[in-house]
Amino acid sequence: MKDPHLEIERKFLVREMPPGFERLSRREIEQGYLIVGKKAHLRLRRSGRQYYLTYKRDAKVGREEREMKLTAKQFALLWPATKGARLTKTRYNAPWKKRTIEIDIYRGSHAGLVVAEVEFPDARTAEKFQPPPWLGAEVTGVRRYSNVGLARD
Repeated sequence: MKDPHLEIERKFLVREMPPGFERLSRREIEQGYLIVGKKAHLRLRRSGRQYYLTYKRDAKVGREEREMKLTAKQFALLWPATKGARLTKTRYNAPWKKRTIEIDIYRGSHAGLVVAEVEFPDARTAEKFQPPPWLGAEVTGVRRYSNVGLARD
């Protein structure tokens, strides 16, 4: 049984957009970091009309992730504390076999960067994953492509 608080994912650069890209569902995401530590961080995210506070911490395999919904008022109260550690992106959901590949196109100071993330129920499934040909180099764990790193650049 999958631990609901364990996030196992792989991240890739996007070589080219997948077929039918223009028809994929998408949403605007704005996120900022309240606390960034060496092994854990606390993030605020606005995704469409939804607001979240998320705690992430490195685990042996993947990361522990705990998330709670916020009201718009709660989000607005905390948002100013993320100044200097923010990013914006548009996320597209691309179906691939039995998975969803989330394609993020960054804006602002990272305009032009396009990465894709795929989540898995366990480490074995993650290891066996064969990416589609439109994905490029794997950048899982590379700080320069992590959202925390991008937000602080």
